[in-house]
Amino acid sequence: MSVYDNKVWLSQYPAGSEGNHEPAFDSALAMFAATVARTPDQDIIRYFDGRITARRLDELSDAFAAALADGGFVAGDRAVVYLQNIPQFVIAQLGIWKAGGIAVSANPMYKARELAEILNDSGATVLVALESLHRDVAADVVSETAVRQVITTSELEYQSAGGGVLEGSARIECPGAADMAELLAKFDGKRPPAHTIAADDVALLTYTSGTTGPPKGAMTTHRNLVFNAQTYRDWIGIDENDVILGVAPLFHITGIVGHIALSLLTGAPMLLMFRLDPVDTVDLIESEQATFTVGSITVFIALMNAPNASREALSSLTKIYSGGAPIPPSTIAAFKEAFGHYIHNIYGLTETTSPSHGVPFGKVAPVDELTGATSVGVPVYDTVVRIVDENGADLPPGEVGELVTSGPQVVSGYWNKPEATASTFPGGALHTGDVGYMDAQGWFFIIDRKKDQINASGFKVWPREVEDVLYEHPEVREAAVVGVPDSYRGETVKAFVSLRAGASVTTEELISFTKERLAAYKVPREIVVLDEVPKTATGKILRRQLRETHS
Repeated sequence: MSVYDNKVWLSQYPAGSEGNHEPAFDSALAMFAATVARTPDQDIIRYFDGRITARRLDELSDAFAAALADGGFVAGDRAVVYLQNIPQFVIAQLGIWKAGGIAVSANPMYKARELAEILNDSGATVLVALESLHRDVAADVVSETAVRQVITTSELEYQSAGGGVLEGSARIECPGAADMAELLAKFDGKRPPAHTIAADDVALLTYTSGTTGPPKGAMTTHRNLVFNAQTYRDWIGIDENDVILGVAPLFHITGIVGHIALSLLTGAPMLLMFRLDPVDTVDLIESEQATFTVGSITVFIALMNAPNASREALSSLTKIYSGGAPIPPSTIAAFKEAFGHYIHNIYGLTETTSPSHGVPFGKVAPVDELTGATSVGVPVYDTVVRIVDENGADLPPGEVGELVTSGPQVVSGYWNKPEATASTFPGGALHTGDVGYMDAQGWFFIIDRKKDQINASGFKVWPREVEDVLYEHPEVREAAVVGVPDSYRGETVKAFVSLRAGASVTTEELISFTKERLAAYKVPREIVVLDEVPKTATGKILRRQLRETHS
């Protein structure tokens, strides 16, 4: 059966992989405190020309926690962080924990209805927002929620370089809100009341994307967070001499764990840049000698197409991982040919606090010959993954079924949703909704989401297989495939692509290209060319939106 014993297999790979990998700290705060004691004067955040040391981050987050306590925030309260990738995100998150609270991440792309949904579901009493997001969204929402205090801040803080992605930014008056910089100045040198934090206390409410209904707040504990921060550190080999490139959104679990928590654990400086701009990112990699990053494959596609990208500019970035969206083998090959670095796959969900699987650093993942899918790797430390059929029975290697994951990174459930928790986490094991298989050597392959399977005249089609073929065409930049209603076949395959700059290819040529490489029932009956394929902030293709808009 496909129950994976990673202690045996991993003993061949990263040092220390075998054996128990229990969290070394009871909380993310204890983890950070050890780093402050070890490397107090090393930069832990670099934001354009601004620098914040570990010691100063400790002081700033103390001040923020004291300000929260002064405003009536008590242990167990929730505070929503509605920011882009700026230092204040980290200050606020640490400060919320120091005040005994639970940090709630909100996507800065949220509009009024979506923000209100998160605020009301979490019962948050504090909102920390960008000035522009307060003006454009939050100001019209908070009066209908439990929020008692709004704290605003600007992307212009903690740097003086300006320009680039900050061009046009300006300070904005926010009536009724407290200014974060003023609060930090007022409470500088003060500490909040002491709180005891246990390993199983909830650290974060990280909301799912809501693709199968309203968003649900995954209750990420301090144990979950510390465990997977250690996983990134030990799996890849990250220490204080590395430089972390923060390309994943900090509100997302990948950014929270693979950027923030990893930096807090190791002391490695984290590079933040407000919003991703490919040209600025290439310059930043070269000037700061970034060594590690983890982000969606669309980030690396964007870097490949940046006019200033070169092998020399990206020479330092030797530790690269990608997750959150499928990685076409052709993209991995093109990136390695251009820059000399291999993109390692990593896989997980919000409910697994980022990774449950990864390609061991320095190893090349196999590619499934039938579907063209790149392996997502093997289960990480102390993690058991089963492949089950529709009745929950274990399947043998090579058989396709749903992945069911157990391990220290699996969250404790969904906030105030006992029925959804019981359904998704029976017995504490996460039923992922992802379909795949394990081969005889222990490598795992994700075929697709259960709900995205296309049934064309009784034949099963997995969108990823068709997308991977489209990515092989030299003129295709991005691809997405969905099933749409068909009076004859029940469903039929429809594809959407965006093209590389200056490309000239017809949809008929693309269809012919797929016909040469796929069985007839998998070939798209229609291909639509878009300027941009719609994606989430983390780079995940919005297939549901494509189905609803174009079916």
